[in-house]
Amino acid sequence: MPSDAHALVGRETELTRLIGWIDDLATGSGHAVLIEGEPGIGKSSLARAATSAAEQRGFSTYWAECDELGQALPLQPLVGALLAKDSVEPRLDTIQRLLRGELTGAADPAMAAAEQMLALMNELCSASPTVLVVDDLQWADRSTIGVWEWLARAVDRTALVLIGIVRPVPQRDELMAVRRVVGQENTLRLEGLPEAAVTALVATISAGTPGENLLQLADEASGNPLYLTELMDALVRADRLTVSSSGDVEVTDGPVPGSLVAAITDRLDFLPQGTRKTLQAAALLGVEFLVGDLAIVLDRRVAELVPAIDEARTAGVLKDLADKLSFRHPLIRQALYDDIAAPLRPAWHRDAARALAKAGVPIPRVARQLLQAISVPSPDPLDESLLNWVVDAAPTLVAQAPKTAIELLRQAASRTSPDTTRGAVLASRLADALYREGECDEAVEVATRAMRVVTDPELLVDLHWTVSQCRAMLGRSDESLEALEQAHSLAEISAQQRARLLVLTARAHRDLGEVTVAGNVATKALATAEEAGDNWSLGWSLHVLIVVSMMRGEVAEALPLFDRALSVVGDDTDLNDLRLLLQINKAVALGDLDRYDEALGAATRVRQLADHTGSLVRLAQAQTALGELLFEVGRWDDAQAEIETLPDDFKDPGATCCDRGIAAMIAFHRGDAVTARQHLALAAPSAEQIGNRVVSSLTLAHSLDREVDDQPEEALAVLTARVGGDAEELDEVEDLLPEAARLAAYTGAADAAADVAAQAATLARRSSVPHRLGTAAYCRGLLDRDPFLLQHAADRYRDAGRPLLRAKALEAAAIGFAGRDEKDAARAAFTRADELYDRLGANWDLAHLRAHLRRFGIRRGPRVKHRQAQVGWNSLTPTETKIAAMVAEGMSNRQIAEQLVLSPRTVGTHVSHILAKLGVRSRIDIAREAAEHVKAG
Repeated sequence: MPSDAHALVGRETELTRLIGWIDDLATGSGHAVLIEGEPGIGKSSLARAATSAAEQRGFSTYWAECDELGQALPLQPLVGALLAKDSVEPRLDTIQRLLRGELTGAADPAMAAAEQMLALMNELCSASPTVLVVDDLQWADRSTIGVWEWLARAVDRTALVLIGIVRPVPQRDELMAVRRVVGQENTLRLEGLPEAAVTALVATISAGTPGENLLQLADEASGNPLYLTELMDALVRADRLTVSSSGDVEVTDGPVPGSLVAAITDRLDFLPQGTRKTLQAAALLGVEFLVGDLAIVLDRRVAELVPAIDEARTAGVLKDLADKLSFRHPLIRQALYDDIAAPLRPAWHRDAARALAKAGVPIPRVARQLLQAISVPSPDPLDESLLNWVVDAAPTLVAQAPKTAIELLRQAASRTSPDTTRGAVLASRLADALYREGECDEAVEVATRAMRVVTDPELLVDLHWTVSQCRAMLGRSDESLEALEQAHSLAEISAQQRARLLVLTARAHRDLGEVTVAGNVATKALATAEEAGDNWSLGWSLHVLIVVSMMRGEVAEALPLFDRALSVVGDDTDLNDLRLLLQINKAVALGDLDRYDEALGAATRVRQLADHTGSLVRLAQAQTALGELLFEVGRWDDAQAEIETLPDDFKDPGATCCDRGIAAMIAFHRGDAVTARQHLALAAPSAEQIGNRVVSSLTLAHSLDREVDDQPEEALAVLTARVGGDAEELDEVEDLLPEAARLAAYTGAADAAADVAAQAATLARRSSVPHRLGTAAYCRGLLDRDPFLLQHAADRYRDAGRPLLRAKALEAAAIGFAGRDEKDAARAAFTRADELYDRLGANWDLAHLRAHLRRFGIRRGPRVKHRQAQVGWNSLTPTETKIAAMVAEGMSNRQIAEQLVLSPRTVGTHVSHILAKLGVRSRIDIAREAAEHVKAG
């Protein structure tokens, strides 16, 4: 039988490019590659040759196989690839537990598992240069495609060569994004082999010099290596090749397979009927399968299958694959599967599912069969044994594939009386699946219908939880309160269940803005949770109380609650998400109190923890909090690096708006309006999603957009539309007050200035933290045109550690003193403001400051410009310079991250910036530039 390696004939150019990309791993440079082409064109053979080259270089390699049967089950190809390497990574165990629905703390187990998979791949790449191949990407589930796309976005800062093997059809929307990320330059499109390569391949297979009629016949294969291989093998089986008198190999007259499918069918026709039936059963299981599963489906002992398997391996139909068998090519499996009569396929899949379920094989392998069985309407798709299996498997199915689980659970529920335990469980699981898929109205309907007949208190609490979550998303939290009140009155519910119902009630009141009631109910929930010893209820009760305190503006009072809640949560893995949320909010609270050293430390730690646990949603929120803190203390380059580390796809809309707002503000202040407006455009879809919610950074950026365009009145209107609301909402808009006051003073809007000053004074009375005192003095100083009060504001902003606001107050003070002809005081304030703006790189503000003071004859003396360079070594920020030196020392991203207390992803972002500024492509080039700079210095 000809070897698959023959498919590499004529692929020398593509293989050289692939191996070149793999060699780049030694320098820390990764690549994302797509190998695209029709079935049989040699895509997998090319990738396997590349992975062999990687293994020879000592790199780690993983091979993931996707197939049609597994499209509904998330991450199974990647999990299988890791398990095939006998991986014992703790994070892999977490991924499997999430996909089995065992970790109930995850709001979306499939997404949480994808986040963990990303973190795991980053750890593997940090430990060793890695090649990951995902074969038949067109059949991949959405989670696998999502992980592949994110890894592709990050390869420029990861020691990873990521290879996707894909057919041109079927086209899928999810793959369009993958193609855009990879780009044309890294897409290898395999066409038919050129004539010389076809001749070489035919000569190799026929072990001679092919004659003219054999080459003419081979030409009909259009250069497809698999077709050529199958065609030649068909000729050998039929004894159709002869050696002519001239020594050339010729083909005798007779019929030949007219297509690749026909050639494969010809191969299968040579198999005995019994072997073919065995292979058809194997085709039900997929391209790869376990011999044990095949024995279960056929109800035979493994030993009885050995002759058929050996015959299939000899005939080139099956091949060994670690602990499994695999069809030599997916098209061979497809031909066998298509030969099963279409009406019989669902029934055979159902029988296979029943046999596998009875044997107790893992849920995903049963689900692959059962999902195929229900894909075609049937009067009796589920018998008693399968109904019981669905009940037991429901948590896993809902966790992995809620959309697919919905149909299965609907069918199971329709076969079960709702007033039975099984019916109640199915209804609860169905409602949960509907909620996870965003079908909140139907989820509420299913759950409330089940509540009328459910007597099990634990199930009842689960149903209430689902209904409350749905109604909160629908903006109908008030509807939950009556039902929750009725549930509280049930005598048979335990203290733990009562505590959880009280948490739901407190959250509903909070969602309705009933802050006092929410606090009272949360306090009651806390007491009940303590009685029950339920850490889940304790943690979430304290979280509600923290939110209530912060909504009241009582930030300092919330700090002890944070510490208590974090102590309760401890190391409980079911409360990982709450632990991260608490730590993120604590960092924000410390920043609100101007305790920036503590705030930055807390934000950095939770960012690292979120990165380690693989929670991308919380990682994005932690980086948003850290980015905002860094912006406030004037570390704008570091803030920008945090913002850019994750793409918007992995952030919730609020985080995206905040991040893009900060990035736009930095760009506007630095005089780059084009970049700033690009950030605003990218924020627009997320801003639409969050509706009327205030995101201060984005609102300030929109105001700056108008001001930069010389529309100060419109800039003021953007802010006053937000700051004129209820006094209870002042905490949400306090960051807007200084700019609103400045613009009101500049445009002569006296009423607006007075309103803003009054609101700032109210906030200062509530809390005497330095920045609030500074804002009150700044707004009043602008209103009264009092430079002494403005200078006092600058001093308070200095105490707070907010350099941009301090510079603004000093600028206003300088103008005020100059207007009173107090030139020395004006010059002193001007000089300090000028230095602050210059240190921040706030070129737009600097130009305005100098223009204003020039009118009074006050100018800055000549001095050396800082960081004028846009490219080259001198354009690097202090952080980038430090990281470049560490790269030159041979340190990995993870080692640098540990030393600088950054995340490896953030270090990767800095490395990307360094590469771009230096105009180089590898870490070796960075080291060379660093050495040259040291030599020149």
